[in-house]
Formats: sequence, structure tokens, C-alpha cells
Amino acid sequence: MKFYLETAEVYIPDHQPVGQALARTTHLCLAAHQDDIEIMAAQPIIECFQQKDKWFTGVVVTDGRGSPRDDLYQDYTDDEMRLVRFKEQRKAAIIGEFAAQIMLDFPSKMIKDASRSEPVDDILAILRATWQWDGRVHR
Repeated sequence: MKFYLETAEVYIPDHQPVGQALARTTHLCLAAHQDDIEIMAAQPIIECFQQKDKWFTGVVVTDGRGSPRDDLYQDYTDDEMRLVRFKEQRKAAIIGEFAAQIMLDFPSKMIKDASRSEPVDDILAILRATWQWDGRVHR
């Protein structure tokens, strides 16, 4: 799967091919920031955990560079915070046994610019890759 930014990442904890991992997705969460997924989608993550027929995929749209920095992270640069946030999301995907964890890596300023279609294009590509139409109404 190719995204607008070369720095975007699709992390698949069980190392399945990207297409297969995304196609098995039954529960999807799109979040603006790192850590939002675990707050917004705790119930679907739990519902999919250790289930053979239910798979959770998380998508983080922004890059994490603007993350708050207290205590441990107070001296971290924007680039270092980005790396920390990516690592945290990969760990969450492993622990939660996600189908996939996608980090689109967009700077917040790009998301806030309504004239930019790239984030929308990437999200649409993810929706197409995770949507399985079988004639039933999906919730």
C-alpha cells in the first residue's frame, strides 16, 4: 500500500502481507493523534483481542511531533517525539494483537489545511483496503 508520505508506515504485528492484514479488518479506528486509539476504541480492541474472526486496525493520521513534553520527554526534539510515538503505537499493536497499525505521519498543519487532499486520499485508500462488501449492512 502506497501513501502520500514515504514516511508513513503500516505495521503488522503478525507479519502477514499488508493486503491480507487489512482485508481481515473487522474493526477500524481512525484517530488524529497517538494514544487516541486506545481511548476512543478500547471496546473494539477488547472485542477483537484473541479472536480468530475479529481483527482491529488502528490508524493515526498525525506525526506526533507536537506531543506534550513533560518530565521524561521535556528535552526531546520534535523528531525524537515522532519516533517515540511510532514506537508506542507499534507496542500497542503487538499487545492488542491488532491486524495492523497505520501511521500516516502527516504534520498537523497539513491536516488543518482544508485545501490539502492528501490526508483524505490516504484515508480513502485505507477504507477501500479494509472494507469487505458481502451484501450485508456493516456497522
